[in-house]
Amino acid sequence: MPENTARVRRDVGRYVNDTLRDRYFAAEDVLHAMGAPIRSETDVETTFGTTHVYRYGPADPAAESRTPIVLIHGAAYSSAMWFPNTPGLSLDRPVYALDTPGDANRSIHREPMWQPERAAQWMDEALDALGLDRVHLVGSSYGGWLVLNQAHRRPERLASVTALDPGGLEKVGLRFFVWIFISLFATFAPKALRPRLAQWLDQPVLAIPEMRKWIQLGARAYRIRRPAPLPLSEDALRSIRTPLYVIMGKHSLLVHPKRQLERVPRLVAGARAEIITATGHGPQIDHPDVVNARMLSFMEEADSLDPAPADA
Repeated sequence: MPENTARVRRDVGRYVNDTLRDRYFAAEDVLHAMGAPIRSETDVETTFGTTHVYRYGPADPAAESRTPIVLIHGAAYSSAMWFPNTPGLSLDRPVYALDTPGDANRSIHREPMWQPERAAQWMDEALDALGLDRVHLVGSSYGGWLVLNQAHRRPERLASVTALDPGGLEKVGLRFFVWIFISLFATFAPKALRPRLAQWLDQPVLAIPEMRKWIQLGARAYRIRRPAPLPLSEDALRSIRTPLYVIMGKHSLLVHPKRQLERVPRLVAGARAEIITATGHGPQIDHPDVVNARMLSFMEEADSLDPAPADA
């Protein structure tokens, strides 16, 4: 029996059974096939378990030496969520997508890592195992909390950080959990109603059949065992010296975009914050070309301004 289903611990995420896990993986593979071709897959060992990593691009071999992008997905699922973004991001830079242990993916979770210092240790160990000394870090939602936490606690490897509608800026409120619950329920709605529900909920996945099936299976197949992360304190945010770019959806229910548009640049020296209209919690899914272009421009600027490693 696979290791991630053989042990049951209350503080470690797990699959309900092998059958549901395999069906979920099949749905995940469909999404991966919709993105950029995966150049390679590898597993790296950390204190907290085995981390599965996907490698993409670049198309130009001369660009292999450019500072790579590392993608950290949102809560509950996997790197397959990046399928709208990997084609554009991997054109002229190496791209690595990490499956976070403790979510429904191909990583194997062995030890809890929801605590901020442990989360930072996991990421640092994973990047070290991949031989990545300098990266542009991108995180969405819970992954946004992970990358903000990394910039605060272990910034040495970071050329820049981009947080997409991230956790870590505010306490996760009831309105967000209600939206998640209603969105999951809406995935079972009749096909004719899904486009209207997708627009009403600002939930683009309802209109993408492959993603809708993947989310349904993930909710059935996997049990997460971690609390919602606490936001970074204002002092923690002030400590960040890594170039930071925060992109939020205008209709986000995880953060208050207008509040953070003022707050983030005020607390983090040199930080950039921006609101994308006509979207909610998934700006990179609703508007992948726009978000990709802005992230890549920000990374180019960060490379030109500060090519040397950040101070510890």
